[in-house]
Amino acid sequence: MPTFNERENVAELARRIDIVLSNVSYEIIYVDDDSRDGTLQVLREMAESDARIRLVHRIGRRGLSSAVVEGIQSSAAPCFAVIDADLQHDETLLSAMFEAISADKADLVVGSRYVSGGGVGDWSKSRQLVSRFATWMSGLVLKAHLGDPMSGYFAMNRSTFDEAARRLSQQGYKILLDVVASLPTAPRVLELPYVFSARVHGESKLDSAVTWEYLLLLADKLVGHIVPVRFLMFIAVGGAGVFVHMAVLAFLFRGIGQAFIEAQTIAMIAAMTFNYFVNNFLTYRDRRQKGWKIVYGLISFYAVCSFGAIANVGIANFAFGYEYSWWLAGLAGILVGAVWNYAASSVVTWGAK
Repeated sequence: MPTFNERENVAELARRIDIVLSNVSYEIIYVDDDSRDGTLQVLREMAESDARIRLVHRIGRRGLSSAVVEGIQSSAAPCFAVIDADLQHDETLLSAMFEAISADKADLVVGSRYVSGGGVGDWSKSRQLVSRFATWMSGLVLKAHLGDPMSGYFAMNRSTFDEAARRLSQQGYKILLDVVASLPTAPRVLELPYVFSARVHGESKLDSAVTWEYLLLLADKLVGHIVPVRFLMFIAVGGAGVFVHMAVLAFLFRGIGQAFIEAQTIAMIAAMTFNYFVNNFLTYRDRRQKGWKIVYGLISFYAVCSFGAIANVGIANFAFGYEYSWWLAGLAGILVGAVWNYAASSVVTWGAK
């Protein structure tokens, strides 16, 4: 169970699971991303009083998919289930899930909202439409048919997960889609219907960035084996930064008559500032810097990009000196500068602390 600020829900869900799995030997692993609402204290008290309950407290790491993977890898159980801690999944399915996996009737059992008998509860029409569209898009990467590939509620045997583990992207929230798309062959799938319940306590963790992270997951599954998706995002942001640079330069130099060298310098700083903040929000969302860390991040990004600019000019000049076409020399400089900026900023600016 991945958790983040679920203080009111974790004990209740454990109580319900104990009823459903009364005849099964099980453990509950809560993987908490450093909750600040008292969830950690509740989980520690639960673990102290019940040996079947364990807590993995993650600091400096965020994300539902990576939390699920870390929880699975912390256990030696031959069968596992993934369920949200918000009480919106029907925990009574766990017994049927376990029975199907242990009897070798399926490699993967999915709690589905989109098979006969399932439902999404009181979702708005717009949310239903978005979910359906995301389900359709998942067909680009899936090797098996799933009625509800966006489900966060499923059970799986250990051997099937192990086949996918080293190929996982661990991007965003859709861990089921990640697992199935990472398997070398299609698994045997059983989908069980359930109706998605309304949240009673706490707040939803889904925001506008979930759509972006889902698109990144699809992109990673499609081209990630060729070139890192994060690098492509970095390059795309850099391309947008070029337009920012030219717009500021045009305004200062042509618009208000600023000296060219001064206008160029200000435009360069504006572009680097733009690139930092967009990369911080999108490209490195999982390592996003906040508060005073933004000051360090921005200064370090300036430094990294300054070296990248020197590398760009140096390589371009070197290539041009060997009588390569001017445009080819220019592209070589851009490529070297871009790779340097990406690699160095990944370590210096957004590196794991």
